Amino acid sequence: MELKRSHQIAAGLLAGAWLLVVGWQVEEHLSVVAAAKSDLRNRSHEIASTLSAVTRALRFRGAIFQERLEPVLNELVNNRTNALVKTGGLLAVSLLNTEGDPVVSVGSTNLLVRETTGERERWTGGFVTFVLPVEGASVNLEGATNPATVVIPPFRSYTNGPSRGRDFSRREPRPGETNFPGPGDFSATNFPPPPTNAAGEMEPPPPNDGGRPPEAGDRPRGGGHRPPWMRGMSETDFKALIAKREVHGLVLVMSTETFRAVGNSDLWLRLMIGFFAGISALGAALAWRNMGKTAELQIRLVRASELNSHLKELNLAAAGLAHETRNPLNLIRGQAQMIARLPEAAPEVREKSRIIVDETDKVTAQLTEFINYSRPREVRRTKVALIAAGQEIVRTLGFDLEEKKLRVEVVGDPLAIEADEQLLRQVLFNLLINATQAVGVGGQITMEVRRASAAAAVLEIRDDGPGVPAANRLEVFKPYFTTHQKGTGLGLAVVQQIVLAHGWEIACLPNEPRGAIFRLTHLKISA
Repeated sequence: MELKRSHQIAAGLLAGAWLLVVGWQVEEHLSVVAAAKSDLRNRSHEIASTLSAVTRALRFRGAIFQERLEPVLNELVNNRTNALVKTGGLLAVSLLNTEGDPVVSVGSTNLLVRETTGERERWTGGFVTFVLPVEGASVNLEGATNPATVVIPPFRSYTNGPSRGRDFSRREPRPGETNFPGPGDFSATNFPPPPTNAAGEMEPPPPNDGGRPPEAGDRPRGGGHRPPWMRGMSETDFKALIAKREVHGLVLVMSTETFRAVGNSDLWLRLMIGFFAGISALGAALAWRNMGKTAELQIRLVRASELNSHLKELNLAAAGLAHETRNPLNLIRGQAQMIARLPEAAPEVREKSRIIVDETDKVTAQLTEFINYSRPREVRRTKVALIAAGQEIVRTLGFDLEEKKLRVEVVGDPLAIEADEQLLRQVLFNLLINATQAVGVGGQITMEVRRASAAAAVLEIRDDGPGVPAANRLEVFKPYFTTHQKGTGLGLAVVQQIVLAHGWEIACLPNEPRGAIFRLTHLKISA
């Protein structure tokens, strides 16, 4: 009971340790996944910072020309040698206005989703969408010191004929001015051309005080920060353009392939650790269980050894008692024979004396067989010829065989085996006398020796008697089991004892068409 309880405690401790390992691996996996997500977010912020720097570099008077911005964005998305995107998997970039509508989009635009839910991250399938603010986007439209970033769409021709007035697309940059639009940046537009006078020069901006002409020192309002080519637009159109084309947000669509690869690789690693931890825990549990069973078997072995020693002592005592009992029986048998031979003995006395002698012989025979059964079997192996030993036993049983007119044949290969000659003769005698008692008058008994392999022989003793029922084929080798009235039940038990001492095997089998077979196997052939 205590051993079983210790097994349960050990199993509980091992299961708890395994669960701790599994929990630790789950926590570590979640940390790795969180770190991979954080790394992807950091790359998105780096890309956003790069784009902010690019927009500042390309901005000219608060505006960025789309024809210059799109190649930069395309290069950022498609150039996989860029350290910012080659591991992050940038799929698409979109600049958003105040309404969340795209102003400029490049890459896999079908992955872009209008931002209306206020989410800053959206993990969907194999990609993630980041919505980030653009630096310097929240500004006033007029009179601001940090003007808003407006993306100007491509221009169409200002007129159907030759351009008139100043051509801003061909103006040389002023000293110190950078990122000025070059030739071709105004090749097409959706906006009307700036107004000019009769001389072909751009007209001044409209009055800003209800019709009063501007005076010296006045600062234009409503269009002071407009590019020159937009000063001819009405205030309403200009504000609509700003609302539509002013950049306020940035959408980055990035592939999660690297993130998922890191997560899957780490997951497999954690699963393998958990699996081997479970195998280790199971192995430790089995080892503990085997140790417990080994200890239990050792205890049983010690008890069995003590019981065996006790049985040996009882066996020796019983054998000594049987031997000492046989001497008085011989004395009783002799006295009964003397009484039966007296001349003056009455016939009734002689008959009773004969009965005493017969019963004494039976008890003496049983005691002799018991002594033989209880005697320790010490095998002294010598070379014994089986055919010759069998023929000698047949001659010994000549009187019993002639009395029942039995036919006995000793056939087979002339093989010699390694065995204790005296014990082998006792085996052959007991098996042949058992067959002699089993068969009827005129029966047939056959002893056959044959080679089973290069080093082993088989011995069979067959008869044509009634045979042994299937239920009794194992019982016949147990002590005191007999089906004969005159049998003691120890003959076959002694045979099995000698067979086991030699390392052989014996079996009782049916003989066709009738009778029984006693087969001895694994007899070692002498070289």
